[in-house]
Amino acid sequence: MAGVNKVILIGNLGRDPELKYLEGNVARASFSLATSDSYKDKAGNRVDQTEWHNIIMWRGLAESAEKLLKKGTQVYIEGKLQTRQWNDKEGNKRNITEIVAESFNILQRRDAGSNTNEGGDTSFDKQDSGDLPF
Repeated sequence: MAGVNKVILIGNLGRDPELKYLEGNVARASFSLATSDSYKDKAGNRVDQTEWHNIIMWRGLAESAEKLLKKGTQVYIEGKLQTRQWNDKEGNKRNITEIVAESFNILQRRDAGSNTNEGGDTSFDKQDSGDLPF
C-alpha cells in the first residue's frame, strides 16, 4: 500500500518570498510561514504557540508567489513534507524539513498603504506551473 504525504497549513508569511532561478531557468521560491495555536495551561492561563515552517515552491507557482505574496499575507497552502540533507562548510551533516507547496490560496492580503486587510480568493496550483523538478 502506498503512503500519504499531505500537509495543509493556514498561516502568515514571515518574510517576502525569495525567488531564485536554478539550472535550466527553473524558478524556486522560498519563504517562512507562521502558524499559531493556543491552549490553556494548568493555571488556566492562555498560552500562544507559534510554529515556523519552511515553504518551497517551484516554477510558475514560485513566480506567482513572488508577485502576489508579501510578508504578513495570510495563505492556505497544500503540499508535502520533504527532508533534505547536505554537508556544511565545516563538513557537518545538516538536514532541513520543508513543505513543498503544490497549491496556495490567498486568504487575506495586507494593503501596503494602510493597516487594513483585504480578503482574496486567488488560488494557484502546480498544474498551472508545469511539473516539479523531482
